[in-house]
Amino acid sequence: MSERNPIKLFVTHGWETGDDYLRVFEYLESIGNFYYQNFSAPERRPGNDKEAQREELRRQINPAEAVVATVGLHRTQPDLFMFQLNFAKACDKPVVAVEPFGAKIEIPKAIKGLVDEVVGWNERDLVDAIRRQARH
Repeated sequence: MSERNPIKLFVTHGWETGDDYLRVFEYLESIGNFYYQNFSAPERRPGNDKEAQREELRRQINPAEAVVATVGLHRTQPDLFMFQLNFAKACDKPVVAVEPFGAKIEIPKAIKGLVDEVVGWNERDLVDAIRRQARH
């Protein structure tokens, strides 16, 4: 991983830049010498058509080397969140789940079965997990 060869990431989203989504990038930016390219684009919502939204998510996830799943999204948009995880796994993308911020809740087994690693909200833990999963 270098500036010329950044890790290609997708961060789960519900067609908005919620607190957890933005917090992921704050954490990634706080670590020196960590280069990534963000393929998630919550601003590109293709209207309210469910299949069009799924197709756009497929386009965003497909080039990623790793997916960062903000588990807090599961509480507000469970179907959309699970679609993103299932598609990532169908494409054999490693998934790093980040626990819900500020809450100690058990991550559902359905989610645990689709992720490769679970981390808390710690900059170093998140970056290390992404490096391990994306580039082994």
